[in-house]
Amino acid sequence: MVKFLDLEKINARHAQQITKAMAGVLSSGWYLKGKETENFEKAFADFIGTKHAIGCGNGLDALTLILMAYIELGVMKPGDEVIVPANTYIASILAISRTGLKPVLVEPNPDTLQIDDNLIEEKITPKTKAIMIVHLYGQNAYSEKVGQLCEKYNLKLIEDNAQAHGAFFKDKRTGSLGDAAGHSFYPGKNLGALGDAGAITTNDDVLAETVRALGNYGSEKKYVFNMRGINSRIDELQAAILNVKLPALDKDNHRRREIAKTYFQGIKNPYIKLPGVSENLDNVFHIFPVFSPLRDQLQNYLKENGIETIIHYPIPPHQQNCYPEWNNLNFSITEKIHSQELSLPISPVMTDLEAATVVEILNKFKPQF
Repeated sequence: MVKFLDLEKINARHAQQITKAMAGVLSSGWYLKGKETENFEKAFADFIGTKHAIGCGNGLDALTLILMAYIELGVMKPGDEVIVPANTYIASILAISRTGLKPVLVEPNPDTLQIDDNLIEEKITPKTKAIMIVHLYGQNAYSEKVGQLCEKYNLKLIEDNAQAHGAFFKDKRTGSLGDAAGHSFYPGKNLGALGDAGAITTNDDVLAETVRALGNYGSEKKYVFNMRGINSRIDELQAAILNVKLPALDKDNHRRREIAKTYFQGIKNPYIKLPGVSENLDNVFHIFPVFSPLRDQLQNYLKENGIETIIHYPIPPHQQNCYPEWNNLNFSITEKIHSQELSLPISPVMTDLEAATVVEILNKFKPQF
């Protein structure tokens, strides 16, 4: 079996350091808002290239806290619109709607799979306050055109960087390209904790201060609540684990690129379409998606041959039951992506032999009509 993602093997590389770090937290008697969190926030801000990183409970909360802060600061108000890619994971959209803002869906570019910057301007209205780009699959979604639109219409640029830790646009890392970014450290991410955790990065001092307070019940001073916040704080154990794993991230991403190169060069099957890659892009390949009109048959074939795959994602957001008002909308590019996408195994612990095996078996796939 070639596993889709061998988390046990990934974390076993750091087992001794992680065990030591967790023991240190246990013996410290300090489990929230302590030294491990402080150290991780500084290290992650330095890594991303921003002044601030604020730890929180998970990636959804990271995006939510950014929007809550902008509402608290009077930059946005309930009913305002945030443009977001139609083919994103549901968390990007949930963050917008749960704060009383309105998600406005925009189709992706079918080659890059990222939001199509040629379709954004037509969706901008007087109520539009932000564009949320999502660096899907580990690939940068930012473009100079997106930046120009934000400047032209005085819009905030928010990055969902849950899938692209370490990716670049030119000489800047994703997570430092906009006004603020949300990050997830779910265990399967390129930088994964051993549970839920997240962070917000920004260069905006006032936004950072507001986000930090909102994630701590709205409190800047103990037992004093000037805002209606939530409880969303990274714990010391997860921060300690991330402190161990962060220094290996660039090396791990390099290995992912090597596996991706094997796929790009080796997969030659007319029933399988490979993903496109944008210019000026340093892709960290959180996911390696391929596309086939025979996706379900292909997935079953791979399973029978010992290759584990996952579908990201079988149902697009506008067809989910939680957004019934969108169910009759037509997003044909998004729908095609979601009906044909299949994610191949890729990870920093995958061997050359495993990658070659995936290629060999894929190239032997012949549909059964």
